[in-house]
Amino acid sequence: MFRIVGPHAKDLCDSHLRPSRRDVLRVGGAGMLGLSLSSLLKLQSAQAAASAADTAAGGPGWGKAKSIIMVYLQGGPSHLDLWDPKPAAAENIRSVFKNIGTKLPGVQFTEILPKLAQVNDKFTMIRSMSYTPNGLFNHTAAIYQMMTGYTTDKVSPSGQLEPPNAQDFPNFGSQIARLRPPTEPMLPFVMLPRPLQESNVVGKGGSAGFLGKAFDPYTLFPDGDDLDMNKMDRIKVDDLKMRPDVFAVRLQRRAKLRDLINSQMPAVEKAVEKENLDEYYQRAISLVTSGRARDAFDLSLEPDVLRETYGRNTFGQSCLLARRLIEAGTRVVEVIWPKIANSDNHSWDHHVDLTKRMKNQSGPLLDTGLSALVDDLDRRGMLENTLLVCIGEFGRSPQKGVSTSGNGNSADGRDHWPYCYTAVMAGAGIKRGYVHGKSDATASSPLENPVHPTEVLATIYHALGIHPETIVYNHLNQPRELVKAQAATALFA
Repeated sequence: MFRIVGPHAKDLCDSHLRPSRRDVLRVGGAGMLGLSLSSLLKLQSAQAAASAADTAAGGPGWGKAKSIIMVYLQGGPSHLDLWDPKPAAAENIRSVFKNIGTKLPGVQFTEILPKLAQVNDKFTMIRSMSYTPNGLFNHTAAIYQMMTGYTTDKVSPSGQLEPPNAQDFPNFGSQIARLRPPTEPMLPFVMLPRPLQESNVVGKGGSAGFLGKAFDPYTLFPDGDDLDMNKMDRIKVDDLKMRPDVFAVRLQRRAKLRDLINSQMPAVEKAVEKENLDEYYQRAISLVTSGRARDAFDLSLEPDVLRETYGRNTFGQSCLLARRLIEAGTRVVEVIWPKIANSDNHSWDHHVDLTKRMKNQSGPLLDTGLSALVDDLDRRGMLENTLLVCIGEFGRSPQKGVSTSGNGNSADGRDHWPYCYTAVMAGAGIKRGYVHGKSDATASSPLENPVHPTEVLATIYHALGIHPETIVYNHLNQPRELVKAQAATALFA
């Protein structure tokens, strides 16, 4: 059995990375040429250094992104009623909403997305998202797959997953925070304005899992019910503020005192050296003393007219806050749709009353907030190095009133449908005004260029200059790829 022993990736340009599966496989062939593992890694390091300026080394889009905003539409929006209408389909399939033209000739949306129809020349639509579910395809299982790149092992008889635990695969944002920490004294990974949730399973797929709590997201979940549209006006970031009687100089002095005490405790330091406590402590000190993160959360610093453009509601203000955080140096922001996955009123889980709920609730919120975010990022030049992804865990069934997941559906409702749906991506070299893939006449399955959710994750890593196959070690010290998929490089210009 072939094994690699010793320190991980000490000879790589990025010393915090471990060898990828591809690197491991290369060693066997290299041995035939007289190259040892050490020699191979040294050559790899020299090669990487020589081509550091070549951003095309990893293919189209490689390393174009410095940060990412994921707008996560938990609940599973209906693609037929948003951005992939099928007006020629039978009555029990086609949307009740009228079709409207967009900036792209021949591309139509439904009438509930008039603002997004005016900015779709700035983003790519993937109309061929598709996967075959492994077992019960409930929300939590699909969310876990989308956020981690892996399917879970255990589900309860109802289909619900077990609660989050320290053995879970990490959220992609935690992986990025570890591999690409921010260069500014800023929170690396922020999740808002509510956790991922289906029924009583809260936060599954939203933590750092086996990476450890040091890489958990900073969660901004303001008090108030999901339907409280003004909760973002009550943001509290007390843990990023210094007490009035503690000045920055005093805080730094305390840090030096701590270092002095620790220097007298070599045994303790040795016991916790793998935890990088000094690094985490210094990050916390920098965050608190700089005030950078605290200021980024202050939405009152934005002009009222811009806040109105985003929409004076939880989703719209969360999108605006995401832009502010990225601007301040945060690497990853996940804006979670501000309603629990399987619920009514503003949720995307439209098993019943789809027409009323999409037209009057979820539709306008999405149209206003997302279009403002796309346009704002573009006007500020931030789309140059910010990757924007908008996606749900699945779409909705083409045929209305049928059960595909064991749920009851009214004649004006659609069930879960992972076999075909739509995602949106923009920025960081992603093609502008492009439609990738094509669904069939009923939007039931892709006709061409299917894209799996794990390929979206691979594309995210790729855009940030991280090989999707980079190896991480789980709680049992077993090697695992970041994601078992290749980047969809056809999405990049």
